[in-house]
Order: sequence, then C-alpha cells, then structure tokens
Amino acid sequence: MQLTQRMVMPGWRVFWVPQEHVGGGVRRAVLDGWGDLQEREEAAGVRAGDPIFLSPDHRVDPLLGAYVRSRTFRRYTAETKRNYATDLSLLLTFLWRRGRGWAAARSRDLTDFEDWRRFAEANPKRIGGSKWDREQAAFYSLYKWAKDNGHVTSIPVSTVQSRDYHGSLVTTPTRSKDARPANVHWLTPRTWRRWIDVGLRGHTAAGVVESGWAGRTEDRNVAFVRLLVSSGLRRAEGGALLTFEVPQRRLEGGRYYRGQVAAQVTRGKRMRTFYVASEAVGEVEVYVESSRALAVRQAQRLGRYEHLAGMRLVDEVTRGLKPKVRWHDRLGVEGERELNLLTAGERALLFTEGRRGPEPLWLWLNEQGLPLGVHSWDGVFREANQRCARVLTPPSRLGMDPHRVFAPYATPHSARHSFALYMLVVLERLTDLRYGLSPEERRDFRLLYGDPWFLVQTLLGHASRDTTVRHYLAPVADLQLRSMLDAIDVPARAPMPELDDTFARIARESAGIQDFGDEITPPGAGA
Repeated sequence: MQLTQRMVMPGWRVFWVPQEHVGGGVRRAVLDGWGDLQEREEAAGVRAGDPIFLSPDHRVDPLLGAYVRSRTFRRYTAETKRNYATDLSLLLTFLWRRGRGWAAARSRDLTDFEDWRRFAEANPKRIGGSKWDREQAAFYSLYKWAKDNGHVTSIPVSTVQSRDYHGSLVTTPTRSKDARPANVHWLTPRTWRRWIDVGLRGHTAAGVVESGWAGRTEDRNVAFVRLLVSSGLRRAEGGALLTFEVPQRRLEGGRYYRGQVAAQVTRGKRMRTFYVASEAVGEVEVYVESSRALAVRQAQRLGRYEHLAGMRLVDEVTRGLKPKVRWHDRLGVEGERELNLLTAGERALLFTEGRRGPEPLWLWLNEQGLPLGVHSWDGVFREANQRCARVLTPPSRLGMDPHRVFAPYATPHSARHSFALYMLVVLERLTDLRYGLSPEERRDFRLLYGDPWFLVQTLLGHASRDTTVRHYLAPVADLQLRSMLDAIDVPARAPMPELDDTFARIARESAGIQDFGDEITPPGAGA
C-alpha cells in the first residue's frame, strides 16, 4: 500500500499584541538586544489588541500594519477586528500562492477567490453567502482605506451603489443572493437544562455525574450560561460584566432583577437595561463565593497581580446619571472615565484593593485568577457540545442520518435567541392569564402598553421592532400561537417547566428549534 503525506502549504498568519507586554518576563531570552521594544512599539502606534500579519517568508507588511493602526480599523469592535483579520489572512494566502501581493490584486483575483471559497468542488470547506458577505466587507474595508490613502488606484471588490436614508449615494460590497438574513436557532427550556447537565455538569446518559468528572470551572460555566439564557445578553455583554454590575438578590425576593449594560460593550453602543432571573443571579453568587474567590486567593498568593501591566486600582465609582470610575495605577497616576464608556479591554484592567491584596473587578476569571477573555467562551461551548454529542449519541448512530439528532447543540448567541422565543411565549401567556382580556380589550391594552414584540425588542436592545419580528416570527406564526395557548389548560405557576409541552409543540412544527425531553435516550438505542 502506498502512503502519501499531506503537504500543508505555508500561509499568512495573524498574531495579536497581548495586553501584558512580553518584556515583562515572557520569553525574555528571545528579546535580548530589544530592551527598548516597548518604546519602539509606542512610537509606531502599536497597541495591545492589534493584529500583526506575518507572511509565509516571515515578513511584516508595513501597509497592513498602517491599516490596522488606522481609524478605520480601530473603530471596529474586538470581535469584528478578529473576524476581519482572519478573513484577510485567507485572501492574503490565496494571493501569495498566485505570486501576487494584496495591493496588486485585480477584480479577477477576487472573483477567483470567491469561486474557490463558495463553489469549487475541490474545496472541502466551502462557505455560504452570508459568510462570503462578511469576508467581502473585510476586503472592502482594507481596499477602500488603501485607495483613500493613495496606496492603490482601484478597489477589486465587487460593489453596488444605492441611496441611504438621507438620499445620499453610498457604495457597498455586493451582497450574495443566497445569504441568509440571520443564523437563528433556539433551544427549548428543557433542552437547555439537558445541555447544561450533560455538557457542563458532567452528567452521563443515565443522569448521574460521570466517574472521574473534574468540573473545575463548572460553577463558572453554568452561571455564565444561565445568565445568558435568562437575560438575552450577548456574549460580549455578559462576558464583560464587572462584579458590581451583577444585580443583587433582595431579602424580599423577586423572580427577575434589573441590571444595566454599559454602552461601550453593546453592539449598538447604547446603554440599556437587562433583566435576569433570580435563579441565574444565585448561580453567579455561588460562583463568586466559591471557585472565583479561590482563584483570586491563589493568584494573590503567587503574586500574579503584582506586576500586571496597566493594572488600575479603583478608588471610587460615583453615582448619578453618568457614573464614573476613578482609579490610580502602580505609579500613583490618577485617572477617571465614565463607566458607560469603558471598553472591554479597559474593564479587564480594573482592580479593587481587597483584604489580601488586589482583586479583579472583571467578573469571569480563568483558573489562574486572571480575566477570562470574551472569546474564550466559544471554547467552553465547543467542549460542551462535543461532550453532549459523545454522551448522548448512541455509538451505532455516530456519523449517520443527519436528520436524526440525539444531542443538543448550543452557542452563546443561541442563548439569546432562546431567551427571545421564551419571553414571547411567556408574555403572551401572562397577558392573557393575568388580565383575562377579551380580543377587543387585548387590542386596547397593546395600544396603551405595547405588545410582547415591543417588550422583547426592548429586552434585546434591537434598534427596531422589525428586527425582532424578522428573527422570531416564524416559530410563533407557524403554530398560530394565540390559539395554541388558549387551548392550554395547565394551571398557571412560575412559567418554566409547565411550558415544556408548549415549546415541544412549537419545535415539532418549526425549523431550527431544538427540543430534547428530560428522559434520556439509553446508549445503543435506535432512532
């Protein structure tokens, strides 16, 4: 038998400038003779969080460096920067293998790249229209900046002109006809319970904790997922919370508690109110008092916070309409900034002086007691999905019949979608049960207070009601939700497990909704 070795062609790579300067002790021997590296980086305008593009022959393109330091690129969110950098590295690699630099690319090169990415049968990982549209946006951003600054004479990206809201002519990348408006999928409440138990708590198919399950960060991960599912916060919003921004439970109780999302960590850059279930707040409190407190104490004992670059010790958080955070650094330099305007990177540098030394104000920490990056949650969800698939899929069914799924699959954003669907159903039901309204009275009530669509729009922070309806109308409209709910004769209690049958009926007749019963499919069971 002849064996062949799979050759991996070299490509462009992306590195990220760390928050903590590498000269502070990491790989010090490599930096011999570069004692002024930090000063040189500052003189060149290099900042923490900037991407560095490295070519296959280990060179850095100065124009790409100028682009990522430009106002155009720096105004993007951290997630957009990461996505765009990844997309650009793929194009750079494609052009490199053609012997062409990106500044010399022609329209034909971009057309051929699209053909390879989307349609070529030889490509084992083709993408759809939505993903290509995002990549085109990344390419257009680079080439428009280059053209505006005289580095290229034309933009090779396919574009279209249209009128904006004010009637001005604008140029944008051409959109794919097969692009989906949104990648929306839901999990019903009982499916989330199952996903958490198996994926995060280490339960087996029999519903007990697996022998040898460590679960060192179990309470943190469960608290984070509970927070997202019960509040509708985005990953970046929930992941960048500070400890004092988590609502506190009151002695008199309450089912939901109110909090504020700072404008700078939201997608729309607008502060908004969020509501989170009491049970989720309790999970966060357990995490703060247990594994988080242990990680902080260990980090203090090992001196991890003592030489943390850029650390800011908070002296005061003012009150009022525009609270400010006031701090001083290790050198005694004082500063302040409106809480609402602090970026995620700035938030990760905030500490408070505790009884045993500095303590991070960033809520979610890794096992070393350091702030857990927002993108790290993707890995947590990925591992939980893999565990669910391994535990709940019978061995005889692995890799078979894509239409028969045994294990739930979740992402941080599916928590937000699930929250929206859940709230639509619950608000419809509570309105009817609480007020006993006739159809005419219900219409008048909605004119006065707003319908559930408006309420969910507010909870999600959508700019328009149309966005909410476009994303979530299908599963509700498909079943004529009002008629279905009117037929339910289950007694009204706290709206959670008693709505399992309702959500199961929605899932059976609507695409994209995952529903798995609490009963466990035994290993080896057939479809």
